[in-house]
Amino acid sequence: MHIPELLAPAGTADHLETAFAYGADAVYAGQPRYSLRVRNNSFKNMTALGAGITRAHELGKQFYLVSNISPHNDKVRSYLRDLEPVLEYRPDALIMSDPGLIMLVREKWPDQPIHLSVQANAVNWATVEFWRRQGISRVILSRELALDEIREIREKVPGMELEVFVHGALCMAYSGRCLLSGYMNHRDANQGACTNACRWNYKEVSHSHDQTGDLIATSTNGEVQTAEPREILLEEPNRPGSYIPAYEDEHGTYIMNSKDLRAVQHVAALAEMGIHSLKIEGRTKSTYYVARTTQAYRRAIDDAAKGKPFDMNLMNQLEALSNRGYTEGFLRRHVPREYQNYDQGSSLNGSQQVVGTITDVNDQWLTIDVKNKFAPGDALELITPAGNLRFSAETMENRNGESMEYAPGSGHIVRIPKPHSLPDLLDFSYLTRILPSST
Repeated sequence: MHIPELLAPAGTADHLETAFAYGADAVYAGQPRYSLRVRNNSFKNMTALGAGITRAHELGKQFYLVSNISPHNDKVRSYLRDLEPVLEYRPDALIMSDPGLIMLVREKWPDQPIHLSVQANAVNWATVEFWRRQGISRVILSRELALDEIREIREKVPGMELEVFVHGALCMAYSGRCLLSGYMNHRDANQGACTNACRWNYKEVSHSHDQTGDLIATSTNGEVQTAEPREILLEEPNRPGSYIPAYEDEHGTYIMNSKDLRAVQHVAALAEMGIHSLKIEGRTKSTYYVARTTQAYRRAIDDAAKGKPFDMNLMNQLEALSNRGYTEGFLRRHVPREYQNYDQGSSLNGSQQVVGTITDVNDQWLTIDVKNKFAPGDALELITPAGNLRFSAETMENRNGESMEYAPGSGHIVRIPKPHSLPDLLDFSYLTRILPSST
């Protein structure tokens, strides 16, 4: 069995360090101005970007530079100029999608490894073979593929490295090629400024028509008050008999609100067919998200390599994270409702909440930098790169040694008794509260 690389997101230097601490083999981060996460990228200058690449290499890890916008002429003109100083730091690969930019890079730096971005929408073996002949070293397959389709591509093009997304947000468009954000608020998703307009809360409003025939709102508060949840069946005039269901309740209507991908249960199958890299989405997510997802998928990969059966507890661990409901995506065929979340438009809170990070430890106490409220008697879990520990603290005091009934929240420092069997290294650790409904 081929042991696949575990690839984690790195929107910041802290995300990079966290990913590697929890077992990632590689990270990916965006090139300033030329990736699809412009608004949430802390690697905005050569110093920060160079430091990230250097740090990855110091740890014996890989750093992939995302450079996957759909560029207009002005960005084509400046692309090679802006890329040249980045390449001096020797990123392990460029993740690219535009054929023109790929051509320019291949001409100027023929030895630079290039991975084909998911934005290029590779969905069949002939496309993968085409890119192999262009000198691409890895293809990140489109999310819209089933396991048997991925297996056939692997068999048909054995000389190409393949990468598959296994966790994170899904797009309502074909692997991200979406114009909705640009239409709704003039921020082009394909230039790195996506506002996730597909996940906004849309509500039906009372309306009439103005003199030109355009719709105008007529209700005073912009909302239609519905007494109870209702279902709406939409029909396109040019396709009679073809219906689109929408569901409306007091929260609104969600017709493009995709669930989040979770494919940890398919890691062994993907490893068995020889997939080179398993990728976690989430450059805009928290470091805690990076820690929990990387930890779970690291365990799944290691168990698969040892021939161990899948541990269903890994599914539960990922439930600790906020999510929009989970789906296997397209890896196995489901009815459409399995992909969309019609019940709510915001993320579920998850089964756990981060309540603090460890700032100091001695023979008696853990010192906690509080992030969210918690109290003595709460069920707690300490998340560390060395493993997780569940316990309960029966007492709590402030830094002056005074007893406290609860830790109020962010900005406070408290101490709780040191639990038994505490891991030696607590760097990049998180203290979480297990929510009552999950115990």
